[in-house]
Amino acid sequence: MSQRKSLVVRVFGWSWRLLIGVTQLITALLSLTLLVLLWFGLRGGPPVHIGQHVALVVHPYGRLTDQPGEGDQRLLRSLSGRPPDRTPLPALRRALQFAATDPRIAAVVLDLDDMRGGGLAQLQELGAVLDTVRAGGKKVYAYGAGFDQDQYLLAAHADRITLDPLGDVLLQGLGVYTDYFKDALDKLGVQVHVFRVGDYKSAVEPFIRNDMSPAARTANQAWLDDLWGVYRSGIRSARKLPGGALETYVDGFATQLAAVGGDGAELAHRAGLVDRVATRQQFDRALEKLVGTDPQQHSFRQIDALDYARTMRREHPGSSAKAIGVVTVEGDIVDGQSDADSAGGDTIAGLLQRAAHDDDIGAVVLRVNSPGGSVSAAEQIRRALHQVQAAGKPVVVSMSNLAASGGYWISMDADRIFAEPTTITGSIGIFGLIPTIEKPLAKFGIHSDGVGTTPLAGAFRIDRPLDPAVAAIVQAEIDRGYRNFVDGVARGRELDVTRVEQIAQGRVWSGAAAKQLGLVDAFGGFPQALDAAGKLAKLTAPYRVRELQSQRAPLARYLSFWLGRLGLDSWNGDAGLRAVPVLGQLAEAQRWLAHLDDPHGEYAYCFCRPTSPAR
Repeated sequence: MSQRKSLVVRVFGWSWRLLIGVTQLITALLSLTLLVLLWFGLRGGPPVHIGQHVALVVHPYGRLTDQPGEGDQRLLRSLSGRPPDRTPLPALRRALQFAATDPRIAAVVLDLDDMRGGGLAQLQELGAVLDTVRAGGKKVYAYGAGFDQDQYLLAAHADRITLDPLGDVLLQGLGVYTDYFKDALDKLGVQVHVFRVGDYKSAVEPFIRNDMSPAARTANQAWLDDLWGVYRSGIRSARKLPGGALETYVDGFATQLAAVGGDGAELAHRAGLVDRVATRQQFDRALEKLVGTDPQQHSFRQIDALDYARTMRREHPGSSAKAIGVVTVEGDIVDGQSDADSAGGDTIAGLLQRAAHDDDIGAVVLRVNSPGGSVSAAEQIRRALHQVQAAGKPVVVSMSNLAASGGYWISMDADRIFAEPTTITGSIGIFGLIPTIEKPLAKFGIHSDGVGTTPLAGAFRIDRPLDPAVAAIVQAEIDRGYRNFVDGVARGRELDVTRVEQIAQGRVWSGAAAKQLGLVDAFGGFPQALDAAGKLAKLTAPYRVRELQSQRAPLARYLSFWLGRLGLDSWNGDAGLRAVPVLGQLAEAQRWLAHLDDPHGEYAYCFCRPTSPAR
């Protein structure tokens, strides 16, 4: 009996050790696989072969982002089997710049069906590079199942635009519409106490009004007209349309569409907006005749722009003795660390300080695409920028779609500022916002009372009425912050303080107006800013470029990817809400309110993203 027990115990022990060993082996293999994937992602993935006489396919997914990262985006796309929600603009720009002179690239193909948004300034940059490709003698072809406003602005730079027979070109114009919550807050009993400087600082209006103020309406109409004017002139120029043709198409779209029996493709073709109406298969067959057929893909011979950009970057790293460091500020400016949709003061300042002390970096380009946010975080970034300049390294700002309020705060001291005519900038103003909820609490029988050693003890609690002394303190600090902002703009832009006062007041300006006012130095995108930084630092072209990123950023993207695969990522959980305007506005407000973390309660923020409708 004991021998039998001993045998059973031995077999069980052996089986248990085998199970533990197999588990450890699987864990080790999974860990090794993850490390390999991370290594490949950090290095941009495995190399790709660039064939002769191929078409470069520019196929953006989701929205365009100014953040770099073509390698990991491409890798995540291949791993997940589903497209990412954003495409790095720097990679697309780099791919087109190389393609313009690469004899292996026979043509460029724009596949824009999966692009879900790109700011006008970003699209202008890409359009300018596409024009360079065409000027080099290479054809650009665009195809779309249908074109929304953003997609068409990019497609217009093609030599030939093909539209699916079931598609249309839907141009709706630009607008700024928001939902206002004053009545709702009044019904709830929530009192929102606002402190601001500037007639046009309208970021807080949704909480204190039921409609847009006359001042905000005037300012918004002005910069929207500027942007729409640039859009229209860009389309007219690229498509060689007669004067008034685009306006006739947009304004009379409903009537004209009915006249052609609802055939949007035919209407676009008659209006000269597209060159050909054909299916995807017909489009591909035409390209096969141009560049040949790839038997493995059963389509024309091609290379993806992200793969091409990564490979060419390795082949052509630049030759300048020192590199130009690129730091990207994208999203709301918040205190602490950056995440996928915000720029943390600690993170950005740390990158700038690294550039200041890195002997390999001779200049810095600060790419800004931000509506602002925390004044403390913006000031932290501005001071770090001064450290770069104190180290003898020029700083050039490249404004993307939006560099307003806090986004302008961090830009104003740069050696040079570049913006596109469609950049949204200015909004030089400060505000504070303190809600109090004593009334809704009282409805539930909840009351606040107590004692303190000074009149200010407990005066900042939101469950008590706002003390007039607190209001005076906050307003004084807001006034001081505004004076600091105005004085900083005057020093940085070498303008008279009185003049800055006239163009400040929280007013938003288009890039075209900002240049006339002296808030920016020149029109241009990232390539122009890079060239200016190289010349200021007396570097020899072609410049080496180092995109400075937080060390945790790549890992964060991979963690987000794996959480998404497990269904645990909640960031995209409000996607359904955004399909309904009022719920989308509430989601946006909730996201913004979550960033109200400035230690002094001061914010330089601009609700000034134009509505450019997508499908």
